Amino acid sequence: MVKHQEEALDRTFQALADPTRRALLARLRSGGDLSVSELARPLPISLPAVMKHLDVLAQAGLIERAKKGRTVSVRLNPAPMEDAMKWLIQYRRFWELSLDRLARFLERLERKK
Repeated sequence: MVKHQEEALDRTFQALADPTRRALLARLRSGGDLSVSELARPLPISLPAVMKHLDVLAQAGLIERAKKGRTVSVRLNPAPMEDAMKWLIQYRRFWELSLDRLARFLERLERKK
């Protein structure tokens, strides 16, 4: 089970690493469905390139697609990002504790002067 979770986390971070994919997710943040062409419209890349980015996002589980007639709509699925945040929070706690210890150490050094 842990290996599956690690693979899912890897896919999430890989998908989020690209600025175009993050821009696509930001457009979906409002919670509504958008067609692929609506998503692609403001981007300076071709529709096939947008489709490839959407494939990566779908493989990471960050989006869901639905087809109605000839129109494919896309919706944000935030669950994988929530899992990534839980993982990051563990390291946030580590760094906060480490920085608190460093601050106490520096304060002791300052008092000795």
